[in-house]
Amino acid sequence: MKSGTGTLGTKPAAALPPVEHRGRGIALRIGGVTCFATMMAALKYATLHGVGPAEILFYRNLFSLPTIILWVMVGGGIAAVRTKRPGAHATRSALGLSVMFCTFLALSMLPLAEATVISFSSPLFATILSSLVLKEKVLWHRWGAIAVGLLGVLVVVRPGGSGLPALGVAVALIAALGAGLVTMTLRQIGQTESPTATVFWFNIASVIATAVPMPFLFQAHSPAIWVALALGGLMGGIAQIMITAAVRFAPISALAPFDYLQIVWAMLWGFLLFDAFPTWNGVVGAMLIGSGGCYVIWRERRTRTIVVPSSNEL
Repeated sequence: MKSGTGTLGTKPAAALPPVEHRGRGIALRIGGVTCFATMMAALKYATLHGVGPAEILFYRNLFSLPTIILWVMVGGGIAAVRTKRPGAHATRSALGLSVMFCTFLALSMLPLAEATVISFSSPLFATILSSLVLKEKVLWHRWGAIAVGLLGVLVVVRPGGSGLPALGVAVALIAALGAGLVTMTLRQIGQTESPTATVFWFNIASVIATAVPMPFLFQAHSPAIWVALALGGLMGGIAQIMITAAVRFAPISALAPFDYLQIVWAMLWGFLLFDAFPTWNGVVGAMLIGSGGCYVIWRERRTRTIVVPSSNEL
């Protein structure tokens, strides 16, 4: 999952001058997106072999935690994750876990490509929620971009004619809407907390919370499934670090369009691993969602420092 637009270190992002190196930032972003796509493919493989969403939620966070802890130790240690707002982190963690669960549930019910495409509607929902809840001013051109993106969602799901399970589509849309809510929470936390602290405490809280039901949910799995689960967690942890590090070197407006490479990766993994050839509806819908989302992100960047949600919230 993405955690913010600040820099690495112990201070809030606003307190540190930006260090620009766009090539490095873009390379980190592409690497992070690739890792996230690989994570989703590995976890999709696990769902197809009987691993439930709650189990996946636990192993995703458990196997990513060592990577996150190592990152914190190298990047400043305990000082980097000190917080005076544990309540805010608890709220963000509860909301983020709910979004994660819905995302993995949708992943178990939908093809990898379609689940990924729908998840990328979250920046659109974030802007809608900012207008309705935070009373932020959204001008007509951004509403137009939102309309284009939502049209893309309709093209993908084709109500009544896509063959996609209605419940899976509904859960995926709930996850995208929830990611929009996470964005508003991250905007508030980002005013005082570093991205390092946000990523760290979310992972700690996630492991603790998801460990509670595991004595009742634990199942024995084949070696291949354990490899998929471990790979999913490891790739997720590395991706979080790379995504967070990328914004140290380049602005979100330059990086965000590369997030949509995850859709391309999802289609490729779906074809190679699951024999699921991309549909024209999926491709056209992805283009519409991507164009609408990129425009919204670009406009938001012109007016404020933002946190852009996507499936990378995972």
